[in-house]
Amino acid sequence: MSKKVREACESHGCFVLLCDNIITREAREEILKCLKCLFDLPEDTKSKHKSPKPYRSYHSTKCPVIPLCESFGIDDVPLGDTARSFTHLMWPHGNPAFCETLKRMGSEMLELNLMVLKMIVEGLGLPKRYMSDAEKMKSTSNLRLMKYRVPSNSKSPEPGLVAHTDKSALTVLCQNEVQGLEVQTKQGKWAWSNGRLHAATHRVMMGGEKERYSFGVFAVPKEEVVIQVPAELVDADHPLRYRPFLYGQYFDFYTCSLQHNALELFAALSPPLTLN
Repeated sequence: MSKKVREACESHGCFVLLCDNIITREAREEILKCLKCLFDLPEDTKSKHKSPKPYRSYHSTKCPVIPLCESFGIDDVPLGDTARSFTHLMWPHGNPAFCETLKRMGSEMLELNLMVLKMIVEGLGLPKRYMSDAEKMKSTSNLRLMKYRVPSNSKSPEPGLVAHTDKSALTVLCQNEVQGLEVQTKQGKWAWSNGRLHAATHRVMMGGEKERYSFGVFAVPKEEVVIQVPAELVDADHPLRYRPFLYGQYFDFYTCSLQHNALELFAALSPPLTLN
């Protein structure tokens, strides 16, 4: 299975995972019901969720760039107290069912996320000590709760989310039956794999007459973590393509520049180096 995961990441940068034995259909249906309940709240209530960090505050559909997308970002739900704090902010009189579902689903999807990361490490033939890098991301995950509205002209698809690559180590997404996620063929690269794995450029296009809901868990390194290509992935056929860098500095660079090729601009070596 690790070989298949690696090959999917090399060729497409993503794959569909059928995992009813890990996250049940009932659990997925329950979180999607919770998302509808959340996004049905008044705008004034949802706007209370604010954060100084990029992509964490409530994002309303009033944004002219992506007017169909509405979202929340929440850090460290599986291990911290953020699920309870967020629930209390949205429902001051309490909503224990929402809080419990959010935390349970966040925990299960983070475990799935880390399992896939470990399979990638194994598929690349790296020593097991690199597994610890995945484990460290247990305390720095980010959840994204998203709703996409039906476009004004249902006969012609409209952008729900502009094309981009995620800046996390890995993203696991749970979505309802409404399609719309589109993945572009090879473009970006993954720094940790020295460009061997593909970071998929993707977007959401909305059409039809139903709203789309999705729940994403992003495995995110800590800001002070050094992103560095393992020496085992550098040889004559695969020269070193990226210099070591702090994840926090790279993310700051991206949020300031919003360049699609931010990784290449920030850390690419020209020409690539072969380690002796």
